[in-house]
Amino acid sequence: MQIAVTTPTGNVGRHVVAMLVRAGLRPRVLLRDPGRLAPELRDYVDAVRVDQFEADTVVAATEGVDALFWVDPTTGGEDPLADYARATDSVVHAVTDNRIGRVVFQSSVGAEKRHGAGEIDGLAHTETALDKIDVDVTHLRCGYFFTNLELQPDALRAGTLEVILPLDQPMAWVAPRDIAEVAVTRLLSPDWSGHRVRAVHGPADLTWRQVGDILTAATGRRIGVERITDDAMRERLLGAGMTDGLVEAVLGMSTGLREDFVPEQPRTVETTTTTTLAAWAYDHLRHRIADAA
Repeated sequence: MQIAVTTPTGNVGRHVVAMLVRAGLRPRVLLRDPGRLAPELRDYVDAVRVDQFEADTVVAATEGVDALFWVDPTTGGEDPLADYARATDSVVHAVTDNRIGRVVFQSSVGAEKRHGAGEIDGLAHTETALDKIDVDVTHLRCGYFFTNLELQPDALRAGTLEVILPLDQPMAWVAPRDIAEVAVTRLLSPDWSGHRVRAVHGPADLTWRQVGDILTAATGRRIGVERITDDAMRERLLGAGMTDGLVEAVLGMSTGLREDFVPEQPRTVETTTTTTLAAWAYDHLRHRIADAA
């Protein structure tokens, strides 16, 4: 069985690759810079240089593939949704031209809205496009990644995270490694077909207040959470160098999900994974914050 993996050095993809190797497979990994692969993996995979926004190169790279783990690549452009549409065009052409039988797509909680959730709308477009073609596909509707916290090192060191969601609004939080585990089991399991949606909600829905308390206990340093206005966050993101279009797409992922949003897939045994935020923070943040003190 030939499985191709996109974004193999990403938060989820690197775990997908390692799990497939441990399962005895030799995955084909698609990435812009093969030099970024972990050295210990290079003898166990077939690396192909690919720009996921270029349909022709994706089609060529996936020839002979039986199953595909697809992640829409990140974009720093002015029009992120247009970039997502280009990536969607690539995966649709690859699946149809190469008759790939199975796709596991890394989507997000909120994609079920289809419109009004900022950058998540791009993932919704990929979902609907894959659902229109003859392929067995599972869309993984993932919660908020623990690793997003690593994008705020200065805030963690200062002891205050700034957010625009209500501090008491619960949402699903999940470890990327757990998403990879679900993805790999779907890629390898023969016992499903058709168009499926599988939520990956992590072990618990957490509010930002709870997150602050968990991080404080796990790291040994007080980390508070403050709600700021949309305009204040907009200024922060623009100051960080984001384009106007990207800023609005990023903000929309929060503003689009904060007014009475309820995920389409409920929390069940199937959608609940095991790694807790406390355990992840102890392993990944504690020493980093301590070293900065």
